[in-house]
Amino acid sequence: MLESWKHEYTHAVIDLWNVEAVKDGYKELTEQSFDHIFLSSPYFDPENTFVWLESDQVKGFACGCTGDDLPLGNVAGYITCIVLSDDVKTDDHYKQMLGAVENRFRQCGKKQSDVLFFNPMMLPWYIPNTPQHEHNNAPGVPVDSSLYAFLVRQGYIERARECAMYLNLAEFTFPEQSKSKEDKAAGHGYHVELFDPLKHHGVAEMLLGFDNPLWQKEIEKSTSDGVPVVIASHHGKVVGFAGPVIRQDNGRGYFSGIGVHRDHEGHGLGSILFFKLCEAFKNIGTDYMSLYTGSTNPAIRIYEKAGFQTVKQFSVMRREF
Repeated sequence: MLESWKHEYTHAVIDLWNVEAVKDGYKELTEQSFDHIFLSSPYFDPENTFVWLESDQVKGFACGCTGDDLPLGNVAGYITCIVLSDDVKTDDHYKQMLGAVENRFRQCGKKQSDVLFFNPMMLPWYIPNTPQHEHNNAPGVPVDSSLYAFLVRQGYIERARECAMYLNLAEFTFPEQSKSKEDKAAGHGYHVELFDPLKHHGVAEMLLGFDNPLWQKEIEKSTSDGVPVVIASHHGKVVGFAGPVIRQDNGRGYFSGIGVHRDHEGHGLGSILFFKLCEAFKNIGTDYMSLYTGSTNPAIRIYEKAGFQTVKQFSVMRREF
């Protein structure tokens, strides 16, 4: 029996998650993390959150979210999760839970259902074959999960395959090939190093060259507050960045992105920035880095040169109504 969300289901949903969702690699939930990810999110919608009950026991949990201020938010609803206990994991039960989420999307005026990394309700997961190193967000559906297979059967289209990549920073060394590339760039007036307000200028101007409000906010604030950011400069003017360089409490290196202004492409600055970023993380005692990228993105070769390996794959999926 499908029921809409009530707070009395919280503990049972956490118990279900910690048995079933962890089989697909997701991190266990606590009351605190469940509240942080779901209940306290400004995008939590109790009318788009459901449980499946069998003999008054919670055997399933589904959650979707919408928001006009989200990327694609004017047309798309996001599926956050659909979790079922093994003993009730059938297409019929999946269909009822998926149908409830999709119906709510339609009520909110949405034209499609997406499983996508823009979902603001981020689900952390463990990186396989590590001492519980974790990534803070699943960018899609794990391709080895039963949910993925079900969504394919329901007509969801795989729009991209995201490769989750991992590097133990103890194993990182700056590639020799990139050292010569760095010397060549220096001959044209380019230098890649940590931002220094006494030497560098033009951060805000550089960031305006990217259509990314997150970068504009976070990188400008980091350079103003003294948080380390790796930058590429041309005669002192900032033309690219990688960072910020933040070691999270779990030992992971957090950074929001890498960018090179289009007027300064063609000098190999992107790869140099990335390797310098890895070096900066290692220098502050960061244990590991993790990221995800499209399987067809040429940047994957840069990550592999740094020593990153693909450890898990996620599918970005959509169905139009």
